[in-house]
Amino acid sequence: MRALVTGATGFVGPRLLRLLDDPVVLTRNPDRAKESIGTLARRFHAWDPMQGPPPAAAFEGIDTVIHLAGESVAEGRWSAAQKARIRDSRVLGTRHLVQGMTSAAVPPATFVSASAVGYYGDRGEAELTESSPPAKDFLAGVCVEWEAEAMAAEASGVRVVTARTGIVLGAGGGALGRMLTPFKMGAGGPLGNGKQWMPWIHVADLASLYLFAATTTGVRGPLNAVAPNPVRNSEFTKALGKAVGRPALVPVPYFGLRLAFGEFAQVLFHSQRVVPALALEHGFAFRYPTITEALAEIMGASATAA
Repeated sequence: MRALVTGATGFVGPRLLRLLDDPVVLTRNPDRAKESIGTLARRFHAWDPMQGPPPAAAFEGIDTVIHLAGESVAEGRWSAAQKARIRDSRVLGTRHLVQGMTSAAVPPATFVSASAVGYYGDRGEAELTESSPPAKDFLAGVCVEWEAEAMAAEASGVRVVTARTGIVLGAGGGALGRMLTPFKMGAGGPLGNGKQWMPWIHVADLASLYLFAATTTGVRGPLNAVAPNPVRNSEFTKALGKAVGRPALVPVPYFGLRLAFGEFAQVLFHSQRVVPALALEHGFAFRYPTITEALAEIMGASATAA
């Protein structure tokens, strides 16, 4: 399989590249990308997702496209301009990418596009599978449009998978990178009452799941990219506190996060009991199926790196 990857310099990208044979990277700045990921890719092509389709040469010899690029939803407060960047980077960027691949002399056979569990919104205790309907908030609306742009490639005979990704946990960054400092200081704790469900996935499992989606022909459409054992926020904070050897008892109030993050704070309190029904149905084996196993590996890797 020869894959073309966007978003390759992010948290997940380098881990995915290590699983691929001779991948090609689309990036805004090829020189900077080469410095960042070095020999993990064989070829780099410049592409600004907002400016139009990628160059035709990028698709030569490619049979799979894996699309990870998109503006972070957790950087700063959600101003109108930031919300527009979040939407456009996903919706317009994916539209332009699909235009490029479907115009190629030989379109790729498979397109795996990132999506997010934000599709489901705040759903309380309901168990959410790939067939569950979307919510009606901002992030859900972005996900619906995002996935629709990706699925448009089906009209050209491309098998499309949209990976609805949960909270990605791993050493050296990601969501956990923002959490570790307060937890190591003994200031970590559950968000509010901690009863909300958290859909999460270890970064190594996520990279493997992208490869699984690209190579398993029976998988198409939405794919929940989450671990098989979602946990309540209180369970997660207890497990993380134990992993770092610090108590995690002081609840974090909603109003404090609202002051810090504005509208995005609502997302942190969403309850999403998402399960990877399709991945399990097709036999995907998670290396880190429980939060205890995942955090043990991550903290061990962090200690080794330090």
